[in-house]
Amino acid sequence: MDSQKQFKRRFSFEFFPPKTDQGKEKLQVVRDQLAEVNPDFFSVTFGAGGSTRDRTIDTVLTLQKQGISTAPHLSCVGGTREEIGELLDLYKQQGISRIVALRGDLPSGMGASGELRYANELVEFIREHSGDTFNLEVAAYPEFHPQARSAEEDLQNFARKVKAGANSAITQYFFNADSYFYFIDRLEKMDVTVPVVPGIMPIVNFSSLVRFSDMCGAEIPRWIRKQLEAYGDDTDSIRKFGEEVVTDMCERLLKAGAPGLHFYTLNQAQPSLNIWKNLGINEKERISF
Repeated sequence: MDSQKQFKRRFSFEFFPPKTDQGKEKLQVVRDQLAEVNPDFFSVTFGAGGSTRDRTIDTVLTLQKQGISTAPHLSCVGGTREEIGELLDLYKQQGISRIVALRGDLPSGMGASGELRYANELVEFIREHSGDTFNLEVAAYPEFHPQARSAEEDLQNFARKVKAGANSAITQYFFNADSYFYFIDRLEKMDVTVPVVPGIMPIVNFSSLVRFSDMCGAEIPRWIRKQLEAYGDDTDSIRKFGEEVVTDMCERLLKAGAPGLHFYTLNQAQPSLNIWKNLGINEKERISF
C-alpha cells in the first residue's frame, strides 16, 4: 500500500442520469445534500452502448454549472471515433476537466462493439484527440473483471490502460478490503503506481445488492449475505447493519492509505452521507490530486 500513501485523498459521488422529470427533481435534491460536504467531484454514468448518451450529457452539464466539478463516464462500445471526438470537444468547450473512460457493455441485441474495442484504446484515442485536457479515470477490479480469462490477464489489462495515459482509477465496489490490498500489492510489483480509489456501495436493499453484484462480479462475503438474509423485510436492520459493515471497511481502507473513496449513490444521498459522517472526514482530507 506504500504507493497509494503518496497521493492526497479525494472523495466523490456517482449518479446515474434520471429518465423522468421527477427523477431530475429528485437528483437535484440529492445533489444539493451531497454538495454540503464539498466533494471533489461528481460523476455520471453512461448506459450500455451509449443508451443514455443524451441524458448523461444533460445531467453532466447541469451539475457542472452548479459549481462542483462533474465527470462524465464515457464508453467506447458502440461508438465511432468521430462520435467520441465530437463529445470530447463538447466537454472541453463546457469546461469539463475529468472523464471516466470505460469500455462499457454491449446492450442486448447489439452485435458490433464499435471502432474502439477496449478501454486502453479509448484512453489512447482521448489522449491523441484532446492531449492532456482531461484527467482520465479508468476502472479497476480488485476481485477481477468477470469477463477476464485470468487474474493475470486482468492485471495486464489494467496496466495497459495506465500506459495508454490514465491518470487514476476507481474500483468496482467490494466488501472485502483484503482484495483491494492484494490488488494494490500486485500493481506495485508491476511498477504501476497511479492512485486507485476504492468504489464504495452503501448497503440499502438486499435483493438489489445481490442483483447488482451478480451482474458485475462483486462478491458479497458469506457472513454478510447470511446476516442480510436473516433480516428478511426488516429494512431498518438491513440499513443499520450495512452502514456499520461499510463504515468499518472504509475506516480500514483509509487507515491503510487508500487515496480517498468514491461512493456509488444510486441517486440517494443519505446512505452515503451516513457513512461519510461516521468516518468524520474533515477538510484536510479532501484535497484533490
